[in-house]
Amino acid sequence: LRVVKFRRTGESSRSDEDVISGEHEIQIEGVRTELEPVELEDGAAVPKEFANPTDDTFMVEDAVEAIGFGKFQWKLSVITGLAWASNYAMEMMILSILAPQLHCEWRLPSWQVALLTSVVFVGMMSSSTLWGNISDQYGRKTGLKISVLWTLYYGILSGFAPVYSWILVLRGLVGFGIGGVPQSVTLYAEFLPMKARAKCILLIEVFWAIGTVFEVLLAVLVMPTLGWRWLLILSALPLLLFAVLCFWLPESARYDVLSGNQEKAIATLKRIATENGAPMPLGKLIISRQEDRGKMRDLFTPHFRWTTLLLWFIWFSNAFSYYGLVLLTTEFFQAGDVCSISSRRKEVKAKCSLTCEYLTEEDYTDLLWTTLSEFPGVLVTLWIIDRIGRKKTMALSFFVFSFCSLLLFLCVGRNVLTVLLFIARAFISGGFQAAYVYTPEVYPTATRALGLGTCSGMARVGALITPFIAQVMLESSVYLTLVVYSGCCLLAAVASCFLPIETKGRGLQESSHKEWGQEMVGRGSHSPAVARSNSGSQE
Repeated sequence: LRVVKFRRTGESSRSDEDVISGEHEIQIEGVRTELEPVELEDGAAVPKEFANPTDDTFMVEDAVEAIGFGKFQWKLSVITGLAWASNYAMEMMILSILAPQLHCEWRLPSWQVALLTSVVFVGMMSSSTLWGNISDQYGRKTGLKISVLWTLYYGILSGFAPVYSWILVLRGLVGFGIGGVPQSVTLYAEFLPMKARAKCILLIEVFWAIGTVFEVLLAVLVMPTLGWRWLLILSALPLLLFAVLCFWLPESARYDVLSGNQEKAIATLKRIATENGAPMPLGKLIISRQEDRGKMRDLFTPHFRWTTLLLWFIWFSNAFSYYGLVLLTTEFFQAGDVCSISSRRKEVKAKCSLTCEYLTEEDYTDLLWTTLSEFPGVLVTLWIIDRIGRKKTMALSFFVFSFCSLLLFLCVGRNVLTVLLFIARAFISGGFQAAYVYTPEVYPTATRALGLGTCSGMARVGALITPFIAQVMLESSVYLTLVVYSGCCLLAAVASCFLPIETKGRGLQESSHKEWGQEMVGRGSHSPAVARSNSGSQE
């Protein structure tokens, strides 16, 4: 016999001792047998328990919804945000500070300065799929810990690079580690109830802003006295704090169930319920069908083929347009307006390519303001994503960016230019966050990390290409450059509308099998175990 104990509160029939203590244990016993498959119409098999709606059973999705959002999720939000701030935002912000410093100190030509940025994106692009595969095969926590320790190690080593070739290789390896950061969103999303998921993932953007602001302030203090080497070392230290906090992180209960580790999943769910002060669902946790995890071919099954291809283009367009706008903003502000770009370019060509200027306090102030301009985008996305849905939110973000890009064809003054650029950046950053919400929701547990990883890899391809448009093509034609960005985002808006699945109001899928996923969605809070749990908590 197998005994599963759930701690419950508020039962209608209790002993005097139970009344005094306010809680008691309910034992649910049952003979554990091999899962007997039941054939569906198309020949697919599901566990027998799942086929019987009268049994008191529940799945991880049911338990997460029943337990709700509480103290555990707040702690998880802070830890996930720390990973986002220290491992992603700070290391990316260093690129804006390190490049001009080495340009002057080591007298690097402009193409070598640009390569310092590109090599980080190459590392991220090459590793994103690998980290996703590791997270699906060996666990979300495992993949995240390895990527953080990897980034910490090579981030510190970067501070000791003696020559350009060393710094190039080491920053590329740092980028390789950063490619695993999106898996923190996978782990985070799998512990969030449906109603809180979109808002919580979007608010992670706040930690991005905190990380970039902290990096700029650290640079203001460190660069004038200690130099860039100490900046690289000190910027990597927050990762050490996250690595220590990783020991508190539980493995995803969804992953444990899918990999057949039911006892560990139950222990994790009981821990969450205890920390949140909420009751566990009554009944027996259903074991999901064990299937191959982290297989690339699963992203191209008939059910997900179009979703994968469209999402790859959407993520590519997001990064291509976002980082392109960051580069274009500097060019436009230095020229004063769009129409002055061409004449300014002719003057610049006459200067030596080794001419450099160290960053000033005014430059750091501009970096801060640019970062803060993303907050309106997050707020707008936060307001509309649960009202109009994920697909329409991404489509609207791309459309507004495209429209603002076309308005730049007009020779507007600096004030109007600033407004248009800030609106465009606000919406493209909001669209990026909407993609981070949609992608973990649309893929099942078996391929969720891999799906997010491949999408992140496609985004790095866009980030690699965009300097050639925003800087090289800009020298030839300002208007052609704007057409490229506007046209790309217009196509991405159409792609968002054509996504086959809307995930608004839908639970996270446990299995890649279509019918199995639909059955799980249909259960929701209506399963017997959850219904009885909820009724018990309301007494």
